[in-house]
Amino acid sequence: MASEPLRLHNPKVEIRMRSFALMTLATILLLPACSDAAPPRAGSTIRQAVADPARPAGYRAADPLRKPAETLSFSGVKGGMTVGEFYPAGGYFTRMLSDMVGSSGHIYAVENAGWNDSVKDDRKMLSEGKWKNVSLDVQPFGTVKFPKPLDLAWVTQNYHDLKIDKYGPGGHAVDTVAFDRAVYNALKPGGIFFILDHEGPAGMSEADIAKMHRINRDLVVKEVTSAGFKLAAEGKFLRRSGDDHTKPIFDPSVRGHTDQYALKFVKPAS
Repeated sequence: MASEPLRLHNPKVEIRMRSFALMTLATILLLPACSDAAPPRAGSTIRQAVADPARPAGYRAADPLRKPAETLSFSGVKGGMTVGEFYPAGGYFTRMLSDMVGSSGHIYAVENAGWNDSVKDDRKMLSEGKWKNVSLDVQPFGTVKFPKPLDLAWVTQNYHDLKIDKYGPGGHAVDTVAFDRAVYNALKPGGIFFILDHEGPAGMSEADIAKMHRINRDLVVKEVTSAGFKLAAEGKFLRRSGDDHTKPIFDPSVRGHTDQYALKFVKPAS
């Protein structure tokens, strides 16, 4: 008995498939055309921030010695962060931090009211008009006051200055342990306190610190952890074994080539 010829297609099924295809196409055409649109950019990459042509030429010339790419990477700064930057002194790092956090982040810069030249340079930076996510607050030295909780608190080459009488309110050094506690309270749980400074010998007096503009790394760790922070990491990228720790940082034999430490402290999440 001959078998029935095999049917290659069923007209009813074909009609249903065509209808489904047309409905699917219509649905796709109604969706927002977003596949080719660039996602919102939270901030620049480190490479882009360092290469920003809006940075002053003098700052860019200092990059081989200051190593901003390594510094930014180690600090943990990211797009969307709220950053409290202490004592920007014209904004060497401020401009790069601004690029890094992007339009969804903000840099709250705090300058020492006693440093008139720095205040002038900070205001000049803001007058450039590009740094829309940066605001400046001029306060007595050691003031910790921000309008919202921080993701990152930043102090580069200035922690030692807090211990120098002539810079503080009324000619008195800032109580750095109280300062550290205030920074702790200003940070969100899990927030970062980043400190970079010039290494000094152990046992320095405040007079020694004022003379040499250095501070011993172990003293900084002791003070900051006493406020509740945990030392999360230590960067070696600015360590220089040839530096004489007994010389002021402005001595021509070491200037620009000092031995520096980078410390990342974290406020516990709970």
